[in-house]
Amino acid sequence: MKREISKQLFEESCKYIPGGVNSPVRAFGSVKETPVFIKEGKGSKIIDVDDNSYIDYVCSWGPLILGHSSLVALEGMDEAIQRGTTFGMPTEIELKLAKIIVDNHPAIEKIRMVNSGTEATMSALRVARGYTKRSKIMKFEGCYHGHYDGLLVSAGSATIKKGVASSEGIPDSILDDTIVAQFNDIESVKALIREFPNEIAAIIIEPIPGNMGLVEQQNNFLKALRELTEEYGIVLIFDEVITGFRIGFNGACGRYGITPDMVCLGKIIGGGMPVGAFGGKTEIMDKLAPLGGVYQAGTLSGNPIAMQMGYNVINYLHNNEQIYNSIETLTIKLENGYKENLALLNITHVTLHRIGGMMCQFFAEGPINNYKDVMKADTEQFGVYFQSMLSQGILIAPSQYECLFVSSAHSEEDIEYTIECHYEAMKKVKEQWENL
Repeated sequence: MKREISKQLFEESCKYIPGGVNSPVRAFGSVKETPVFIKEGKGSKIIDVDDNSYIDYVCSWGPLILGHSSLVALEGMDEAIQRGTTFGMPTEIELKLAKIIVDNHPAIEKIRMVNSGTEATMSALRVARGYTKRSKIMKFEGCYHGHYDGLLVSAGSATIKKGVASSEGIPDSILDDTIVAQFNDIESVKALIREFPNEIAAIIIEPIPGNMGLVEQQNNFLKALRELTEEYGIVLIFDEVITGFRIGFNGACGRYGITPDMVCLGKIIGGGMPVGAFGGKTEIMDKLAPLGGVYQAGTLSGNPIAMQMGYNVINYLHNNEQIYNSIETLTIKLENGYKENLALLNITHVTLHRIGGMMCQFFAEGPINNYKDVMKADTEQFGVYFQSMLSQGILIAPSQYECLFVSSAHSEEDIEYTIECHYEAMKKVKEQWENL
């Protein structure tokens, strides 16, 4: 495939945009490629500026559960835009989207709309601190909750009682109030609670981490976490910006039968438009201004265009929940095809994880249950794999640590062709690394 126009646009973008991209995950640097500049998308396919067509498994990093340019998502959007794009005042469509979420989500009694997942998580933490009158928060290594200062923290050494900034520009004073535990290790949580028994306001977690590949809880980890937070009066926050309405209508809460105190949402609830939200128990959410003393605001929060598209998608999913079974069936077929390819090629150092319509192929031997396990993955091998898949017209996330997303727009033919491409890509990986 020729991608000359993409290369030209990237070179020019680098003169005006830091790194040539408006989000680092689009940079393609870790896979030694130039970013693909997209012109349009329809259904399961996207077309780049060089007129190359790809089967898309990025799906805008998750939200396009109905595929690109879905007629469901686009219904009434022309009229909505013509009525006005923003008012800075309440609109009925905000209420309609809030109502369908609150009426159907087990953990959300009230909800506040914002414009991004980062806004949702940082606002939820502020409310939790206002509610508990405590200052510390606990997160888990490998779980990503946006680029808020207090959450860009990874684990320190065993001798350090606080985390380490995973970005420059974060003051040490911020690190003092963020402590980091290990996913799937309840003893690490207990140890930190014993260290700070009356100081932890909230524990925030991706109940299904989707930003260190795809990792699932082991040994009822989330149930144990829920019991601990209830015992110590700690607000438990599920960050379901990725998994909310994607792995099922009630996300991880529905999958595991666990009700946290708060939930952060995004991606799908905008149907493809910029959006985020956080919600939870009434007694916590009523701490927000104008009712309570916790201030949070946003001129474009509840934007009528994003709310309309989000409502279109969420309402459709609510009335057609069988779509989740259809997507999972397709993803199981993809998973089984990948496993057959790996067996045929006698590749044993690759581990596949799948939950619902999300999947990840780790270039590492299992089990993979936490961040340290994930970091065993061979990113060089992933890069060879990515390049081969891209050249065959398959677009996956340009990072070993991201997920593959299947939408309702993907067809049986898409899946079958992807499996064929996977075989060729893994064959190339094996040949190249056997010759080293």
